[in-house]
Amino acid sequence: MKRRSFLRKASLLPLPLILNQFKLSALSQPFLAGEMNDDDRVLVLLQLNGGNDGLNTLIPLDQYDNLAAVRSNIIIPQGDLLQVEDTAAFHPAMSGIRSLYDEGKVAVLQGVGYPQQNRSHFRSTDIWNTASDADTVLTTGWLGRHLDARYPGFPGDYPSVEEPSPFAIVMGNSVSETCQGTSGNFSIAIADIDNVGQLPSFDGGADLNTPYGRELDWLRITIAQSNEYATGISEAAEMGNTMVPYPENNEVAAKLQSVARLISGGLRTKVYIVELGGFDTHADQSVAGETGTGVHANLLRTLSEAVAAFQADLQALGLEERVLGMTFSEFGRRIRSNASQGTDHGDAAPLFLFGSCVSGGITGESPEIDPAVGVQEGVAMQYDFRNVYGSVLMDWFGVSEEAVGELLLDDFSYVPVLAACNATTSIGARPQVQSPDLTAAPNPFRESFTVSFVTGNERARLALFNAMGQQLRVVSDRSFSAGAHQLNVETHGLPAGAYYIHLTLSGGRRITRRVVKQ
Repeated sequence: MKRRSFLRKASLLPLPLILNQFKLSALSQPFLAGEMNDDDRVLVLLQLNGGNDGLNTLIPLDQYDNLAAVRSNIIIPQGDLLQVEDTAAFHPAMSGIRSLYDEGKVAVLQGVGYPQQNRSHFRSTDIWNTASDADTVLTTGWLGRHLDARYPGFPGDYPSVEEPSPFAIVMGNSVSETCQGTSGNFSIAIADIDNVGQLPSFDGGADLNTPYGRELDWLRITIAQSNEYATGISEAAEMGNTMVPYPENNEVAAKLQSVARLISGGLRTKVYIVELGGFDTHADQSVAGETGTGVHANLLRTLSEAVAAFQADLQALGLEERVLGMTFSEFGRRIRSNASQGTDHGDAAPLFLFGSCVSGGITGESPEIDPAVGVQEGVAMQYDFRNVYGSVLMDWFGVSEEAVGELLLDDFSYVPVLAACNATTSIGARPQVQSPDLTAAPNPFRESFTVSFVTGNERARLALFNAMGQQLRVVSDRSFSAGAHQLNVETHGLPAGAYYIHLTLSGGRRITRRVVKQ
């Protein structure tokens, strides 16, 4: 049975429990344990709920004048921005992350999204958590289904002497869809590591040969497992410590401080998930006349100060090279601002990775901004988020490229996001490759245009997208010989308007160009 056929038929049997401040579900064996190297690496996922405005987070200086023309009511004065490259600058509230960037501890990927972009909060969040195609609904998370395949003994065989800790923890009140498997959720949610409750256990009950009896027995096992995990968490929280001050009244900082305590206290959890909401900035994203302030500025400051403190703490604790952080949000915002001092649901946006083992710098090109951009247009995708997920799994957890392709994406393409660090010799420094030349002429055009690009001896995929981020057609997907190439793109039957041509080559090279049909 093909992978996607199997996943569509997978069932979902969640059983989260709430007692005091402890929301639980059964956990499984370690994250990707069967594929990864035997080490102590940790992945921290920072989920920015609501759809982060990437154009107000990483501002394209090479497109600044055009951006100002379509965002005159929210654009931040160029002199107030925190410039990090000739072509890019951070929001002025992000001084903490900017300092980490200057130290080579932040990597940014431009234009991360997926084909056929869905602008619904619920559906797009589901797509990012399950790593599904836009037209496919999966009932398992991208982490959970791998654990299902690797550990058929779940839930009864764990925790074990070899693996006593929970392997996915959400710092909050709800388990993560990312970790959902067919027999339960592999994450455990903790609101307060200093107040981890114990669920009441019970004996006896119905005949185990009846459906009710079997469910009751499963519940009894789940409670026993959760209590055992809770004991380990409490012990780690007591033994752990932090070495630097964290900002006060900062919910992300408080959660990351708890993560640092648990890691330093010896907990062997492999994945932590921290959420920050409020990014659905349709109105009052910034303050009129003081556009560097407002709701979005406060959110970015909260995130930036928390991450900076966390990284400083990990360094002081001697744990920095064990931890990799990654942000994601369900979508970006549209290019043109609205009349309510805000932005509406869009498409792709930058994705941040942080830690001492990231490649550092910005990968990808600045989004192309046209001063005549339509009201509905969002930022074009350059990188499919599943290729980012898979590349992290390969470089951080040692998962094979073949396994990543089976887990996430049939046509998976590696993206160089990590580099060597002192914690391991298994991460090879992969060279950054230049984006391929890509031109389209004439532009604007009437019925067709010619795409010119250069390849080595490699496969090239050329696809046409509309301004809503939906893939309209694959123009070509085949091997090319080394040299310059031209392809004609016909658009008969398509209405006038803006489109994007997206070229993907091997070695992580991608580029997008905007074209306009008259």
